[in-house]
Amino acid sequence: MKIAILTTSNQWFVPYAEQLESLIENSKLFYNHKNIDESYEIVFILSYHNLIDEKYLKIHKHNIVIHASDLPHGKGWAPMFWQILEGKNEITFSMFEVNSGVDDGDIYMKKILKLNGYELNNELREKQATMIIDMCLEFITNYNNYKIPSKQEGIESFYKKRTSKDSQINIEKSIKEEFNLLRIVDNDDYPAFFEIDGHRYILKIEKVKDENR
Repeated sequence: MKIAILTTSNQWFVPYAEQLESLIENSKLFYNHKNIDESYEIVFILSYHNLIDEKYLKIHKHNIVIHASDLPHGKGWAPMFWQILEGKNEITFSMFEVNSGVDDGDIYMKKILKLNGYELNNELREKQATMIIDMCLEFITNYNNYKIPSKQEGIESFYKKRTSKDSQINIEKSIKEEFNLLRIVDNDDYPAFFEIDGHRYILKIEKVKDENR
């Protein structure tokens, strides 16, 4: 079974895509869909930020995305982080076949990621990536059980794209009230911040490794 892995270069999922490539025999990692110049049975499209024309999808038997929401609920951008802001600690991951719609394809499988409610950004990314890798491996290992997808059912909803402005802390709220926002901010690229009397201040959050101190 020939398998391609497609992700965007220079972003958080790259080392995990490399790990997945090392775990799948006869697989190859790509960073641009236009460079996939032969037919593959499966193309795993994971954290890839470019639109893919249908002519490229038609080359392959399966074009598969894993989205961190219980589709059709939570289509769009950063679904896991939006759900954490909503107070959820159980995140459904949906594996589906890409089509011309937005996160609209038929579903191959769904799995639930259980969080403890205290993970910060780097831990959340690690758990997200581990879930994605496990689902890809399970799909390959149990291909005959998953190869025929089912239609999405339910009422669809959409999340908007998060920007640096979404990392703003409300100074009228307590730290506990804003903790879920602090959990998902990226200390380097999208740090938490607050403004007071026209001045802006950045907050960075880290978990103490030795919690007995």
